[in-house]
Amino acid sequence: MLLGAYAQGVFPMADEGELTWFSPLLRGVIPLDGGFHIPHGLKRALKRRPFEVRWNSDFRGTMKGCAERERTWIDATILESYCLLHRLGYAHSVECHDAGGLQGGLYGVALGKAFFGESMFSRKTDASKIALVALVGELQARGFELLDTQWMTSHLRTFGGEEIPREEYLSRLKRALGPQDKVFHPPELGTGGKR
Repeated sequence: MLLGAYAQGVFPMADEGELTWFSPLLRGVIPLDGGFHIPHGLKRALKRRPFEVRWNSDFRGTMKGCAERERTWIDATILESYCLLHRLGYAHSVECHDAGGLQGGLYGVALGKAFFGESMFSRKTDASKIALVALVGELQARGFELLDTQWMTSHLRTFGGEEIPREEYLSRLKRALGPQDKVFHPPELGTGGKR
C-alpha cells in the first residue's frame, strides 16, 4: 500500500494515532540536475570530515532519531511499516556517525529514479546536512531524476530546494518512475558500509 501511494504522489503521516495521507498542492523538491547548492559554511565543515557517513547501517535508529521531538508524526505503525520497506530494500537511511555513535541522518523511500525524503535529524551540528549532501551525490551518480522533500522549509531552500505545483510534481514523478506497467525493484543505494 505504501509503495502504491508513493507511486501516486501520496505519503502518510500519523497524528495522535490517526494515519493521514497527503498530496500537497505545492510540493517540495531538491533539484538533482545542477540546482543543488551547498552553503559555504557547510563546505568548510565537509572538509573537516567530522562524521563517518554510512548507508543503511542503523535504519531503525535513524527513524527513532527523527522521531525525537516534542511532536512527531512517526508513531509505532509508521516505524514498523518503514522498517519493513527497509528490509525489502525500498527504504534507506544515510547516517552520520562519530566516536559517540549516531549523530544525525535522514531516511526515505526509493522507487524507480525517484527518492522520497521522509525526515532528518541532528544531534550534533551539521550532521543531517552532511547526510543530505551524501544522499544527493549518490542520487546524482545513479541517475535519479527526482528528490521529493514533501514540504519545503527555509532550511531546504538554502540547498536550492523549491516548491512546484502538484501537477508538475506528478508529471516529474511519472517520468522518474518510468512505464506504468513496470514492476518496481528496490534500487541499490549506498554500499551498506562506511564512506
